[in-house]
Amino acid sequence: MMALDAIIFDFDGVIANSERLHLVAFQQALASTPLALTDDAYYAHYLGFDDLGVFRQLAADQQRSLTPAELEALVADKGRRYDLLAAAGEMLFPGAAGFIAAAAALVPIAVASGAHTHEIDDVLGRAGLRGHFLAVVGADQTAASKPAPDPYLEAFARLRRQTGLPLSPTRTVAIEDSRWGLDSARAAGLRTVAVTNTYPADALAAHADLVVAGLHALDLAMLERLCAREGS
Repeated sequence: MMALDAIIFDFDGVIANSERLHLVAFQQALASTPLALTDDAYYAHYLGFDDLGVFRQLAADQQRSLTPAELEALVADKGRRYDLLAAAGEMLFPGAAGFIAAAAALVPIAVASGAHTHEIDDVLGRAGLRGHFLAVVGADQTAASKPAPDPYLEAFARLRRQTGLPLSPTRTVAIEDSRWGLDSARAAGLRTVAVTNTYPADALAAHADLVVAGLHALDLAMLERLCAREGS
């Protein structure tokens, strides 16, 4: 019997090399407002939030008030700008496609992300990978986003429903690139693997059961050993 039941992937920073595109889209959307978002501030404080969360927290941190209508307009503008930037081409990290295909052949897999579902579906569809995932949970599908556990809880519940199997959270691995995502997955009771695509290993190690350089450096035997070692 396998120790590994399922895998749930974060998207940006794990599968897709798109964090920089999100940052640029935020900065462009904010250009006509009194708010400012530097590169350093984004990676240090805001990367783990969904789009609405970034604008809300940024406004609070800079002692600015935004109405619900202004927040809605900013989210929509940022989304349009991101779509234009993303249309430029391939965004997958090296090794991502091969690992996803191998994983899907062995266990059920899903995505739990702070990106919007249509953004995830678009990139995975262009790469011919969307059919591998039994569930894709974007920021628009849960009441709370990371670091709350909601995205991972929802993705795990969908995998259980789709497969009809008694999947165990402690035998399910989340793959993340940020401490916010790792904390979300741990709060959902999942095992955690961190990739160092966005942050260095020493910033992630305390939040993860295993740290690797990326999907290219990860194999399913490593996840099997992780779940077997940790128990169910």
